[in-house]
Amino acid sequence: MTRVYLSPPDVQSGDSESIQRAVDSGWVAPLGPEVDAFERDLAQVTGREHGVALSSGTAALHLALILNGVGSGHRVLVSTLTFSATANAIRYVGAQPVFVDAETETWNIDPGLLSEALEDGGEYAACVPVDIYGQCADYSRIEPLCASSGVPLIEDAAEALGASLGGRPAGSFGEMAALSFNGNKIITTSGGGALVTDEAEWAERARFLATQARDPAPHYQHSEIGYNYRMSNLLAALGRSQLADLDRRVAARRAHNAAYREGLADLPGVEFMPEAPESRSTFWLTCLTIDPDEAGTDREKVRLHLESLDIESRPAWKPMHLQPVFADCQVYGGNVSTRLFANGLCLPSGSSLTEFDRDRVIEGVRSVFPGS
Repeated sequence: MTRVYLSPPDVQSGDSESIQRAVDSGWVAPLGPEVDAFERDLAQVTGREHGVALSSGTAALHLALILNGVGSGHRVLVSTLTFSATANAIRYVGAQPVFVDAETETWNIDPGLLSEALEDGGEYAACVPVDIYGQCADYSRIEPLCASSGVPLIEDAAEALGASLGGRPAGSFGEMAALSFNGNKIITTSGGGALVTDEAEWAERARFLATQARDPAPHYQHSEIGYNYRMSNLLAALGRSQLADLDRRVAARRAHNAAYREGLADLPGVEFMPEAPESRSTFWLTCLTIDPDEAGTDREKVRLHLESLDIESRPAWKPMHLQPVFADCQVYGGNVSTRLFANGLCLPSGSSLTEFDRDRVIEGVRSVFPGS
């Protein structure tokens, strides 16, 4: 039997055809009509006015911070339960992350602790909540908190394209949002990302900075530092094809989540990541926790057993406040995300996962539990 991966790229026949059409058009060099069209498509899907296609989601976060004037010596509120790219981008601009714990209801940034941080009297240059594992953070509470404090809100929606909260799509919250099209995401351009916003001036500024900040001149002239962050025309063609298939991909991941919940429902000590009211998660990854006191086993034993069956699984994100590189950073709370890391496990969730392989995963998990 073949290896079951956590979230592999889902490439369909139409994807290769889209790339071939881009090649045949002659637009192989960076930028081109596929980039322009992909940006329009992304803006429409996220409910924004403008999209900027970039080389990665990290690039989008970096530019978003620059556009909001975040720089050396500033402090930025950010989710601690996330991938390091979110916090790394803050350090790129010379700012200091201030981490905020997750809440049990969504696994996303805790609005109560966020309010506490804002009320402590410190000045913050931005707030960057992360939409964890395909579920939007509680922006119904976060947006008013940031607005009343005058703190720019940047949504890290890298894991959540296709999700929604209260009818609003992921990517539509805050001044701007970052998306990722890494190989393991809902849609992929092999690498890549995007910045989406409602402000035309910000979008044009992002494009300028992402294209080495080249001044309008017949020769190469640069008055400020820029970055090589733009997406190629070929990758944009792949992105457009994948984006057109977004609904099927989300439906497949939600179906996997439902099957896992049903197949593992009777196991003691097992709890799945909740789906909050008014939220529609993509379940980019299906995640659960295993309480060792109740289960008679633990997350690591399950993970290692799955690996022995050639099934990839992964612990939940290790919180940023526990990472050596961010050991000097302030954190509000921390116990919830620490527990989620200790007990959390992500199961194979790709939209190309077959029912046969999904059943292999379910049986593999069940076989570790005593009496199952």
